[in-house]
Amino acid sequence: MARSINSNHYNRHIASFSQSPSIWYPSPFQNESWATTRKRSSSASTSPSRFFSAGSDSSSPLDEQDPSVLKARFMERLSEERTKSLLVGGQDRIDRQHKKGSLTARERIELLFDEGSFQELDAFKAHRCKEFGMDDDTKQFPGDGVITGHGRVNGRYVYAFSQDFTVFGGSLSETHAEKIVKIMDMARRVGAPIIGLNDSGGARIQEGVDSLAGYADVFLSNVDSSGVVPQISVVMGPCAGGAVYSPAMTDFIFMIESTSYM
Repeated sequence: MARSINSNHYNRHIASFSQSPSIWYPSPFQNESWATTRKRSSSASTSPSRFFSAGSDSSSPLDEQDPSVLKARFMERLSEERTKSLLVGGQDRIDRQHKKGSLTARERIELLFDEGSFQELDAFKAHRCKEFGMDDDTKQFPGDGVITGHGRVNGRYVYAFSQDFTVFGGSLSETHAEKIVKIMDMARRVGAPIIGLNDSGGARIQEGVDSLAGYADVFLSNVDSSGVVPQISVVMGPCAGGAVYSPAMTDFIFMIESTSYM
């Protein structure tokens, strides 16, 4: 037999749920005010969106309520950042790396992983340092000198990071360390091996103790991973400081003859 529903109880329940701080739904009591608010916002005069630069064409101001405009601008910005992340430290530095007979961090990742299997994480993450001129736009690089992610190597699921010598000599910053620790933690949770392609001059001196604290987090993650998942280090270039101490705590170390040293 069908069960009757007390409409008063139902409405009170919906009204109380709509006041939740984490998510908001209009209750039946709010339909009228909600419709009024939508009508008011749609009839308001248009003005240039706060998301866009002041240099926008003032003769045809953009309506910030227009989803198509916001999406177009977002996709344009996303494309610019993706292009910058692929060029890493810039074409000149990439050319110098190739002249030395070395590959870039991204090229190494592409060779290591099965084709099309690598999924990059935190590709646009940049450092937060503002001292010593580091807040200049020319010193902001998406990815902050390390590529991190996961994929398959010969069909086996693997997490990896690859330090980029074209960005501040591959030096480790606070955010650089956060990216490495993040994938090490993820690898432990799923029981996957960790591969580190090291090409770094050590701590980024402009960040001082923040950079050193970042290495402390990496070392702790090395210890936590020991005996839990395989840790493999490949020394790809002239590594120094923390870029040597961390590989020394891993299970296997590979070095390139005449190119890498610790």
